[in-house]
Amino acid sequence: MNPIRPTRRTLASAAGLLAMTLAAPAAAATCEALNDVRLPNTVIKSADVTPAGGFAGMGAVRTPDLPAFCRVVASVSTGPGSDVGVEIWLPLSSWQGVFHGNGNGGFGGVLAAGYGPMTAGLRRGYATAVTDTGTAPATPLEGDALIGQPQKWRDWGHRSTHAMTVTGKAIAEAFYGAPVRRAYYTGCSTGGQEGLIEALYYPRDYDGILVGAPVINRTWGHAAVLANDLAANLHPGRRLSGVKLRLLSNAALKECGGAGSGLVSDSFIGDPKACKFDPAVLQCHDSDLANCLTPGEVMTARAFYAGPTDRKGRPMFYGWLPGSEATGLFDWNFLQSRPNGQPPFVSLFKWVFGRDWDWSKFQVESDMAKVDAELGPIVNDATRGSLRDFRARGGKLIIYHGWADALVPPDQSVAFYDRVAREAGGVDEAQTFARLFMAPGFSHCGGGEGPGVFNAANGGAVPPPSASARHDLFAALTDWVEKGAAPSQVIATRYVENAPAKGVAMQRPLCAYPARAWRRGDGDATDAASFVCSIKRPSGK
Repeated sequence: MNPIRPTRRTLASAAGLLAMTLAAPAAAATCEALNDVRLPNTVIKSADVTPAGGFAGMGAVRTPDLPAFCRVVASVSTGPGSDVGVEIWLPLSSWQGVFHGNGNGGFGGVLAAGYGPMTAGLRRGYATAVTDTGTAPATPLEGDALIGQPQKWRDWGHRSTHAMTVTGKAIAEAFYGAPVRRAYYTGCSTGGQEGLIEALYYPRDYDGILVGAPVINRTWGHAAVLANDLAANLHPGRRLSGVKLRLLSNAALKECGGAGSGLVSDSFIGDPKACKFDPAVLQCHDSDLANCLTPGEVMTARAFYAGPTDRKGRPMFYGWLPGSEATGLFDWNFLQSRPNGQPPFVSLFKWVFGRDWDWSKFQVESDMAKVDAELGPIVNDATRGSLRDFRARGGKLIIYHGWADALVPPDQSVAFYDRVAREAGGVDEAQTFARLFMAPGFSHCGGGEGPGVFNAANGGAVPPPSASARHDLFAALTDWVEKGAAPSQVIATRYVENAPAKGVAMQRPLCAYPARAWRRGDGDATDAASFVCSIKRPSGK
């Protein structure tokens, strides 16, 4: 039984009653009247008008073109010990009848993580919302505050986004005196996981869902990060410096750049699954020099590529692909770092083993058996479930993931889509409601050497020239939902020196999986028109 569903029904009923009593908004008093709204299991903490231009304070949002809106902050309880923070922004004019839900990141805990996407939604005339995933006072990188808090684990794992959606829709309908006409969700990383949970378990919440780099197997994703940290830091001389990471990345590019559908001329690996790279080609013969890797550093690199293994060296989860070594904010350097004096995201293990657990003694096989037994049923819902109901009610799902992602293994998204296709009766059937776009050279939710994935809903990216559904994944999603135009490809863009003002350096199509972009003859490698989407190498190439 799902404890949220009764709340959803009662909230919808309450919204209907409120719609009859509250007129369409016209003044600050109308927004402030939401302070008196009574919804089951919900406390409205504040409801105030934010004038055009945004607001100051923690997570300040200030931009001249931001329209005035009603800002509502609420708390929703899914059960004893639950406190799911929700923030909703309601445009004071020109509401399009659309509700836009947004994802969080890491362990959540803060509402400001969604402000960028919310500003983008607000500019469109959408009522837009975010949740802190019910984990405050946790922060995205540390969840020690959740030790001994199983209700918060459940909110983080699978309840909070649905609670945000039900509450946000009810408040929007109360404010505007009209029902939500359409609903969209966008999120990346943990936000990507939240979107998949919505599609799998709450199929009526959203008409269209766009997710990037979703954390599908939560427990093993954290195990991979911890295994990486220990491979680099447990023994002296094993950590790879920035110089060594760049050396490794250049060697991988030299070995794999032209493999499969990739091009030798690219500054990124276009098809990392078509290549096997052994870092031993860089091993030093005499001493630790800047242009080679010590035997210990080679062991670290091999561990990263292999992923967590059992005592016999057999893989137990996905490793990182060639081309992901030195891509930016969340590259291998981050995985070797300890931002809070401990490996990134290690808090999840303390929920099981206790605050004083010695993570340096992590044993993959034995420890993960206990972690999965205790947390798997709570936080790994994206590894289960079905999209049958989401498909049946006409929902559309787009997933994108960078092949150079070094924080969430991209193979997870491919495996998820393959499972969806098997259940649907094949790829052709799956593509009627779900599409996957794999992005060469693209890192975790952004960055990397490859052309960038533009998602106008993220609020931070600069659109390419003539941005449209051909370039923008969110526009592609809305066109699919509202016009029935399914995207077979989108165009990714890289700017000169990553500066849009300096012009476009290259564009490349991202093809709906399992197709890949193949170059047509000797066409200009920087022009998207020089490529064709195909599962196999086109004849005559």
